Amino acid sequence: MSHPPAEFGAREAALEALLAFYVDAGVDLALDEAPHDRFAEPDRPQPRGEQARPAPAPSDPRQPAPAAASPAAPAFAAAASADETALAARATARGATSLEELREALAAFDGCALKATAKNLVFADGTPGARVMLVGEAPGREEDIQGKPFVGRSGQLLDRMLSAIGLDRGSVYIANIVPWRPPGNRTPTPQEAAICRPFIERQIELCDPDVLVCLGGPSAQALLGVREGILRTRGKWFDYETGRRAIRALATLHPAYLLRQPAQKRLAWRDLRALRKVLDETAGAPQG
Repeated sequence: MSHPPAEFGAREAALEALLAFYVDAGVDLALDEAPHDRFAEPDRPQPRGEQARPAPAPSDPRQPAPAAASPAAPAFAAAASADETALAARATARGATSLEELREALAAFDGCALKATAKNLVFADGTPGARVMLVGEAPGREEDIQGKPFVGRSGQLLDRMLSAIGLDRGSVYIANIVPWRPPGNRTPTPQEAAICRPFIERQIELCDPDVLVCLGGPSAQALLGVREGILRTRGKWFDYETGRRAIRALATLHPAYLLRQPAQKRLAWRDLRALRKVLDETAGAPQG
């Protein structure tokens, strides 16, 4: 459909005014579907009202050209930095002599970038020193808001699972490998998990439960060193070494997985019955 010349002129003037507004606001490029390396592109024209950048001075042909940076240098530096951060995390965690000190140390620790995007530190819930400690992977949206692990739909299912074998949040201790919510509930990166692992290891040692329950494959892989998937690992008993003693550990299905795969609840029920049996057999037995 064609427009009268006067109307077309008005539209053109409105668009020009809009573009001028964007330029004055500092918007000097448009994003599209394809990614661009802006650092590799030539300098773009400066917005109106700004001075043009001075051209670089010509190089002296008598001087040797500067050596090109090694492409491996940034990756090496990043790896070294990650190792240093992991060492700092381990030293910080080892310095805590109680769960409260560990919580304070973790709250002050800035080595994990997830802290900057999360609303709250999700440290633990339940009773410190409980006979059973459950460890998941990372908090989700509801957990991030409330600052407690397993309070969303997964947590509600976990409460029902515990109730089925005579347990509740007052008789267990619950935590995660990573205590900050990853943006968008994405999976924590291996680097993020490695940085946070010294804290959960120290948390387990200070809680000193009789039984450690790993909820889901990532938790079992991080704490028990298994490489198989959770469907092959679940229901098996392991020894988790704290450095002071061995704790019996059981891997089972994560409640979030059970919400997606309700038919697998029968497998989780078998694991819960095995947990109840061990608790009954070891009731009143000395630790060690």
